[in-house]
Amino acid sequence: MKSRQGLAIIGLWIMAGWCLAQGPALQLAQTYQQGMALEGYWVSEKLDGVRAYWNGEHLISKGGYVINAPAWFVRGYPSTPMDGELWMGRGRFSAVSAAVRRVQPNAEEWRHIRYKVFDLPASGAPFSQRIQQMKALASASNGYTFSVIEQQPASSHAALLQRLDKVMAAGGEGLMLHHGDSLYQAGRSDAVLKVKTYQDAEAVVIGYTAGKGKYRGMMGALVVERADGRQFKLGTGFTDKQRKAPPPLGATVTYKYFGKTATGLPRFARFLRIRRDEPLAEP
Repeated sequence: MKSRQGLAIIGLWIMAGWCLAQGPALQLAQTYQQGMALEGYWVSEKLDGVRAYWNGEHLISKGGYVINAPAWFVRGYPSTPMDGELWMGRGRFSAVSAAVRRVQPNAEEWRHIRYKVFDLPASGAPFSQRIQQMKALASASNGYTFSVIEQQPASSHAALLQRLDKVMAAGGEGLMLHHGDSLYQAGRSDAVLKVKTYQDAEAVVIGYTAGKGKYRGMMGALVVERADGRQFKLGTGFTDKQRKAPPPLGATVTYKYFGKTATGLPRFARFLRIRRDEPLAEP
């Protein structure tokens, strides 16, 4: 009896878009450091959206969930796998995150979303050629909700920082560098670099400390654990609402930091957000 109930629940999850599978094999970025050679790199804006992999039929989240985009949103998309970002505009991460996680998509929300493509995972060509392939796909497709992120050749460190300042001043998150000769490979690589005024990383919530003073009765700090097993506390970056209802145990959170201490832990670590890609629990 329990087995039948379990199968029924799994079936409901699949129909509702809750099908949890292994996440797609995505290429991940390292962090740019001054002194790195910029020759051969292309530079683009780093969008503050939800990463999504198009497998030819569905949009898949980084964690492996099927994103329930409206049928009209993906109409005309090519069968070619694409890697990109679901984006509502600068500074609207929370809004786009909520929109793409709904089991029943809200058409009004999705009308403000665009799929910004930045790579072709299945292509065996180097990135400089993949740029042209992406443009050709966009031109040949009648899918109006996706476009290719603008790529420009990188020049000098000074020029890179000047562009970074402009993007940050306009509310952007940072820049991305892709090496023109590189192939798409899953995992972290120097072929892809993120350029920010700060560094960011992820950790898992394993505990809490109690708040003191004005935070009495609320959370004081999160106790988090990195992938390498190192633990530390995140005590800043939270709103009062988040302190009253902190991220649950087991949640993955993103934090920003400014370099590392002598012991290898993040310096001035500050909470940014919960990394969410699972569907919202809606009726």
